[in-house]
Amino acid sequence: MSYTSDLADSAVETKEQLVANLRRVISDAEDLLAATAGQTDTKIAELRARAKENLSMAREKLADADAAVRARARLAATATDEYVHDNPWSSIGAAAALGILIGVLLGRR
Repeated sequence: MSYTSDLADSAVETKEQLVANLRRVISDAEDLLAATAGQTDTKIAELRARAKENLSMAREKLADADAAVRARARLAATATDEYVHDNPWSSIGAAAALGILIGVLLGRR
């Protein structure tokens, strides 16, 4: 259980870092647009380099976040699969109850 909570905490931290990196990219893009309005070529080159670096970091963080989400989904699928194999009749009962509930709700329309 601790591994799952650590993974969730890591995913939240990664998400926050991704958002911060994307904000930096947006800020750099705005700076780049403002710089092209009348600044020198040196200033434009500096802003483009910063934007490229921040975009690269954002892509890395996005890949990390994607990996964390995939790992968490794999853990959930594995846990579900184990539960269903360990408790087949409970799983069948829960599925039947859910089916009846959905049928009742759809029948009311």
